[in-house]
Amino acid sequence: DVCITISEGEIITLIGANGAGKSTTLMTMCGIVPARSGEIIFEDERIEKMPTDQIVAKGIIQVPEGRRIFPYLTVKENLDMGAFLRTDKEDIKRDIDHIFEMFPILADRRGQMGGTLSGGEQQMLAMSRGLMGKPRLLLLDEPSLGLAPLLVAQIFEIIKKVNVENGTTIFLVEQNANQALKVAHRGYVMETGRVTLADTGENLLKNDDVRKAYLGI
Repeated sequence: DVCITISEGEIITLIGANGAGKSTTLMTMCGIVPARSGEIIFEDERIEKMPTDQIVAKGIIQVPEGRRIFPYLTVKENLDMGAFLRTDKEDIKRDIDHIFEMFPILADRRGQMGGTLSGGEQQMLAMSRGLMGKPRLLLLDEPSLGLAPLLVAQIFEIIKKVNVENGTTIFLVEQNANQALKVAHRGYVMETGRVTLADTGENLLKNDDVRKAYLGI
């Protein structure tokens, strides 16, 4: 019972408790977890039976939970890996320069091993690596997980910036419901594998059930 619509240029957020099925939903969209039934349609084409590499080539790129950067590659090499399927070398160089403008700390660390970065820096690198694939749809899985509050606020500002400046469509899975709904155009609530509520981010923030269950109010 998962029915989700994502329109071009939107930030959509999916909130829910641990074990609700949020990450599984992302993994299924990427072809990592096979869909048992139903359809996944991207730009008028069914993709639920496609292998993951073909899905990525179509522009669906996931930044996984826990960041999962390449710890023994440098920041620059991690970014190069994000552009693995691309052949437009000049555009790749421009995109790396743009990443370094957006994340000056990564520019300072470009020759540093990814595994030696702080948690917040690794999250920035993971998001940047995803952006290097030129996503038409960027899937973010718990980007604020394990980060200090100041860094959490910074990460959500970056999410808004990527959406506005790059025009990137974003599907955000997040347990920090308050921050996620604030940046989202629309949101969905998932409970034990089912979408139980859908509305604008603003309305969900005002919803009494959401406030009690996910906002601690």
